[in-house]
Amino acid sequence: MGSGQVTSSVPSEFTGKHVTVAGLGVSGVPAAKVLHGLGAHVTVVNDGADERARTQAAELEALGVTVRLGDGDTLPEGTELIVTAPGWKPTKPLFTAAEEAGVPVWGDVELAWRLRGLDGREPAPWLAVTGTNGKTTTVQMLASILKAAGLRTAAVGNIGVSLLDAVTGDTEYDVLAVELSSYQLHWAPSLRAHSAAVLNLAPDHLDWHGSMEAYAADKGRIYEGNQVACVYNVADKATEDLVRAADVEEGCRAIGFTLGTPGPSQLGVVEGLLVDRAFVEDRQKNAQELAEVSDVNPPAPHNIANALAAAALARAFGVSAAAVRDGLRAFTPDAHRIAHVADVDGVAYVDDSKATNTHATEASLAAYESIVWIAGGLAKGATFDELVAGAAKRLRGAVLIGADRALIREALARHAPEVPVVDLDRTDTGAMLQAVQEARRLARPGDTVLLAPACASMDMFTNYNQRGDAFAQAVRELGA
Repeated sequence: MGSGQVTSSVPSEFTGKHVTVAGLGVSGVPAAKVLHGLGAHVTVVNDGADERARTQAAELEALGVTVRLGDGDTLPEGTELIVTAPGWKPTKPLFTAAEEAGVPVWGDVELAWRLRGLDGREPAPWLAVTGTNGKTTTVQMLASILKAAGLRTAAVGNIGVSLLDAVTGDTEYDVLAVELSSYQLHWAPSLRAHSAAVLNLAPDHLDWHGSMEAYAADKGRIYEGNQVACVYNVADKATEDLVRAADVEEGCRAIGFTLGTPGPSQLGVVEGLLVDRAFVEDRQKNAQELAEVSDVNPPAPHNIANALAAAALARAFGVSAAAVRDGLRAFTPDAHRIAHVADVDGVAYVDDSKATNTHATEASLAAYESIVWIAGGLAKGATFDELVAGAAKRLRGAVLIGADRALIREALARHAPEVPVVDLDRTDTGAMLQAVQEARRLARPGDTVLLAPACASMDMFTNYNQRGDAFAQAVRELGA
């Protein structure tokens, strides 16, 4: 049973309640259907009124849901609860009006959390992951490990199966691997995970949150009420600070992950092995081998960190070391995440189009010794001095594309003046072929040509997937 057919013989707190769903789309439509199925009087408000919105509205209206297109700012009369799409900013007039009227606002994650067990089944615990970068990969690794342990699970939340489908559908899960964005956490006040991880923190979405402090606070909500483990990044003190500030259940432990040798209550790396000194007998003296670094695909430093975080959450749930190893071996990363495209004339070509901000690109650049870097696009307010200064010694050359490439060119001039730079004054999709050809000219055998743009793609491409596909096609043309 999908989220469109949710009904329950159990009396519902939503029966007869006037609920406004803010926003159509991937979360709004399922939320409206679920709430309608539970007997609520549902009104959907949406800013846009394009063809897609009209189609979705017609589908909901056929069920008996009221839809208001082109008016997402007015609070419908009689509203007792708002369920919002995660991307709607807290500063919208709709939410100001709700606050003045004393109307609570939930996100789709909060709704899913409260609907667990409505059918009388024991709710599946949530192992939750957030962070500026690496969330999707870590959750997919975690789901792979849990499956290797023989557990019924799914990667849900920001990816994969809809959270509402997961908690209201017919499939019974033992545990859920849940990816949560800062937006979703902002609107999820009562979420209480079994265990949770914050992978890293870097400035992102500050236009939505208003400040770095507010962004970090929303990320930190993932630790509230944790039962077994709060997993943090030893290399990123801000994540540990969030653990210290969290109000958790008695006995919940802080568990660090590190690319170095782990201390007690940490997971880390020793002589090419991923090891656990947290979930073992006598962790002062003992360590458990979990997997080899080579079991991680790809074994880039930031991806090893992702694997350690996934392993920590799985171990917190009682998963064996063998299942961690088997799950990591079985995991295949999504496209455009440090994806090796081809070797041409001794040069490796790697697509990390998903590196849309400086934090992700920093991790990508750290994975290779000698790089011809293809970068540029929409900067979204980012600055590049710190990124370029940190990577300067690894750069063989740089090829710049996109609307805001001048910002990267200027950072290169300041911090890596010896590095040859090709500045392509183009923002058409065909620019990628020229960029790859210029990168080939700069590269030497043993180098890596790395697409890690540090920018969004929408100045030239529909999304980062199309940008990565264009890169891969250009590389294939080189080798033809």
